[in-house]
Amino acid sequence: MFREKFWWSFWLTVPVVIWSPHIQSLLGFQAPDFPGSTWIPAILSTLIFVYGGRVFLQSAWHELQAKLPGMMTLISLAILVAFLFSWVVQLNWLDAQPLWWELASLIVIMLLGHWIEMRSIHQAQGALQALAKLLPDTATKLTDKGEQDVPVAELTENDRVRVRPGERLPVDGTIENGESDVNESMITGESQPVKKSPGDTVIAGTVNGSGSLEISVTHTGDNTQLSGIMRFVSEAQKSKSRAQHLADRAAQWLTAVAIASGVVTLIAWQWAGASLDFSIIRVVTVLVIACPHALGLAVPLVVAISTTMGAQHGLLIRDRRGLEEARRLDTVVFDKTGTLTLGEFRVVDCTTRDTESDESLLKIAAAIESESEHPIAQGIVNTAKERELSWPKVEHFQAISGQGVSAQLDGKSYQMGGNALLKSENIELPKPLKDAADQASKNAQTAIFLIRDRQAIATFIVADAIRPESREAIESLHQQGLNVAILTGDAQAVADSVAQQLGIDTVMAEVRPEDKAKQVEALQAKGQRVAMVGDGVNDAPALATADVGIAIGAGTDVAVEAGHIVLVRSDPRDIPKITRLSQRTYRKMVQNLWWAAGYNIVAIPLAAGVLMKWDLLLSPAAGAILMSMSTVIVAINAQLMKRQPL
Repeated sequence: MFREKFWWSFWLTVPVVIWSPHIQSLLGFQAPDFPGSTWIPAILSTLIFVYGGRVFLQSAWHELQAKLPGMMTLISLAILVAFLFSWVVQLNWLDAQPLWWELASLIVIMLLGHWIEMRSIHQAQGALQALAKLLPDTATKLTDKGEQDVPVAELTENDRVRVRPGERLPVDGTIENGESDVNESMITGESQPVKKSPGDTVIAGTVNGSGSLEISVTHTGDNTQLSGIMRFVSEAQKSKSRAQHLADRAAQWLTAVAIASGVVTLIAWQWAGASLDFSIIRVVTVLVIACPHALGLAVPLVVAISTTMGAQHGLLIRDRRGLEEARRLDTVVFDKTGTLTLGEFRVVDCTTRDTESDESLLKIAAAIESESEHPIAQGIVNTAKERELSWPKVEHFQAISGQGVSAQLDGKSYQMGGNALLKSENIELPKPLKDAADQASKNAQTAIFLIRDRQAIATFIVADAIRPESREAIESLHQQGLNVAILTGDAQAVADSVAQQLGIDTVMAEVRPEDKAKQVEALQAKGQRVAMVGDGVNDAPALATADVGIAIGAGTDVAVEAGHIVLVRSDPRDIPKITRLSQRTYRKMVQNLWWAAGYNIVAIPLAAGVLMKWDLLLSPAAGAILMSMSTVIVAINAQLMKRQPL
């Protein structure tokens, strides 16, 4: 709306300026003269006032009804006075210069400022829409007549549905038949797919693995766990207090000052015996001087430039309030999976029995596991790829149900698996390998054993790998004096291990999705300004609740929609840049507000005529020019932000 009104009003303003006598005199040119040309500024400015100014008049009415006069009230007061005054002059009821071009340009600049401002406002509905997309529209219902595809909305409690490999679960339920690994990371934050068998519960929105499942429905629609998370996000967004804009507060003060100055000016000149025409012109000049051309652009310009700077440094500013709050942070809370870690399995340690190197045994392990589709197997293969290792082709590969895999390589028999494989094959671990496995168990990590000719030769510790950038990010935040915490649904041992490696101050582990927002609220209740960094559906309520929600760009759409700021590069080292950008943005806002409104300290008394005795008297036109100069200064000052690197 503001964009359309701006462009229409802008093009209507061009002829107003061209046929304005004051502009012609100022620039020394003569506009084409034809019958009725003198009415062009009046007619077009009236159209601009009705079309472009109406939104400000309506908003001012709402402000006055709420007894909170602000920017809209001040804008409306200025354009209304200028409009009425100009028509009085146009009809020759008062001997003065009309303010048509001043009126038109004021409305155009205000529309531009609000267009820029509205583009930066976060649309809260996006998070809920992204959550809703996790649920499929249809489900395969099992009936006496066989399978039937039905809308999810038609399912009821105790219905039975089939979920094929790779499909999202349409409902919460209990497994009746089938086994599979279910990826619940988007709900629980657990990086490892969960083995599901008959009697286990499953959650709507999660992804089925390679097995086919028959499920008895327990919760549908608004009663599912995913819908509960949607409610948490919605409530957090609605309950977040709306930060009062600095420009609105300045406008409130300026409105009061302008009105009071206008009243005092009228009374003073009438008391001094001046003519009514002279007194009215003084009042109009005061109100035009006080009108916030620059004030309307002071903050939106800085917001637009800081948003651009953020994008250039990998920061997508979705909600300006998050950026404004970041300068006051004292605690940064990280989700673990996908944020501080990769969200994927990798080999984080290797212990060998013989003199063979870790690298040579990793090649063998990757050769064997390359034939498997299991997530842990793929983690071993990916580790070898990242280390730029190559491996030979194995023979006679075989998956051992529930235990591991086996294969032959260079005429030797190999097996890989966990404790179930050791128990089945009755294989004893040498002490170094057993100690490594025991330590992995304490850290809630997975130990995978490489066996050659029925002898264990290596223990690979597989876990969700820490991002290489995480340690540097934590150190940088500590240098800024910020406290760093980890908040995760993973086991306490896993969280403690990550925190110890990265030097994190506070650990909150084994936290359910619906309780993450409560943990953030608990920190806020202690007076802390909290930023939450996350990437999953389970982080969305906490992201929306935090003073600043920072979403990892490679995360789910839900987390991105719920966050105030998105890390486009998914690099946690970009987080310290947020606080620096916030501090710089705030400083520029304050500077611009002083430039935009501070000149009134001198200009309003001059407009009122307090120095008329010394022949210092501002006309309405001169007041408009002075006001325009403050706009130029504000724009230049905002552009200076670009010269300072983050």
